Amino acid sequence: MKIFEELESEVRSYARNFPRLFKRAAGEFIYDEDGNEYIDFLAGAGALNYGHNHPVFRKKLIEYIESEGITHSLDLHTDAKKEFLEAFKQHILEPRKLDYTLMFTGPTGTNAVEAALKIARKITGRSHVVSFTNGWHGQTLGALSATANSHHRNGAGIALTGGHRIPYDGYLGDEVDTTEYLDKVLTDSSSGVDLPAAAIVETVQGEGGVNYCSMQWLQSLAKVCKRHGVLLIVDDIQAGNGRTGDFFSFEFAGIEPDIVTLSKSLSGYGLPFAMLMFKPEYDKWTPGEHNGTFRGNNHAFVTAKSALDTYWADGEFAREIKEKGNYIAGRLDKIVEKYGDGNFTAKGRGMFQGINCVSSEIASQISRAAYKRGLIIETSGTDDQIIKLLCPLTISQESLAKGIDIIEESIQEVCAAHGEIPDDPCYFDDVVVESKEESQHIIA
Repeated sequence: MKIFEELESEVRSYARNFPRLFKRAAGEFIYDEDGNEYIDFLAGAGALNYGHNHPVFRKKLIEYIESEGITHSLDLHTDAKKEFLEAFKQHILEPRKLDYTLMFTGPTGTNAVEAALKIARKITGRSHVVSFTNGWHGQTLGALSATANSHHRNGAGIALTGGHRIPYDGYLGDEVDTTEYLDKVLTDSSSGVDLPAAAIVETVQGEGGVNYCSMQWLQSLAKVCKRHGVLLIVDDIQAGNGRTGDFFSFEFAGIEPDIVTLSKSLSGYGLPFAMLMFKPEYDKWTPGEHNGTFRGNNHAFVTAKSALDTYWADGEFAREIKEKGNYIAGRLDKIVEKYGDGNFTAKGRGMFQGINCVSSEIASQISRAAYKRGLIIETSGTDDQIIKLLCPLTISQESLAKGIDIIEESIQEVCAAHGEIPDDPCYFDDVVVESKEESQHIIA
């Protein structure tokens, strides 16, 4: 590990939590240099929905490379791009009766968000953008201005302007419809909230803590945006590509956003690939007005097409995801019930779920305990207090059950041991614990 300490920046994060030299991976498994096997519930932070090194995608990619297929092409027409566009139209757009223009941006999610914000401002002639509490949209300056996390915002080094933050669904309690608040401030010329170009939202806030909005809230948000001439951007970078059960995370609400951002698992193989979708009437770009040297990754086009052909030609894969999501929800509910009301809560939708551990230290201890048992799982949320499940959608039922078994065993270990106990009251076997000192007494 010396070379990493010697040359790599202190900015690295995942490597600190999982300090091994990883050598190969297949499906839901990743292996270190000593051959130790880990079940991967991190999956590239949602970039590996179809697992590591999918054999069908890999074969197609190798065939393309060996045929001397185009690797880099700027935005030139290539057969790889053509075949991806045809597959996306056939398997995704047409069955859902969606009419969108596709734009290939730079290769990461934040590139797609930057393009979305820019085109929304160009279309409307307005500069401000509404985003939501606990939202996460990327680390470049435009995307960061719409991101809520103070740790990452503070890394910008300059003031982040051009946005208004609005409470997300449930932020003020289940009884408060925050879209009514948004409607009110956009209606009142003295609210201090300028009419925005767009509102950007995640239907499931992954980095923000696996918060998810209701169907009614999302439908209401779409109506408020339409009423005021505000473009609705759904950031589907982590929640899309099947993570919630449907290909798009907004399908359950029956809405059609004006703009959609996609990345992460879009390539199907972990290759860099990002795309913007917008209604055809909003294609107001002039040639070259927004570009990038690496817009459109031909190798990613190949594997993305293979993923669409393999999993999205019919509704079977979506049904499997929803079945696994129901299984995860049932298991997490039982874990929460077993370890005491008020201590842990389950949250999320589809195969995008997590456990709120109240304390970041408790969540961190659970993650470390799981790692020792052969499970890689990370934390998220405002204070990293959420254990977040992002296993591949293709995971076998056996591995899924084993992974959740490890989570439960790790929670049991942390609760039973002399670990950190949150300062706020929590419950152990229906006994209220008011302090760390009292917890030690109870454990003893």
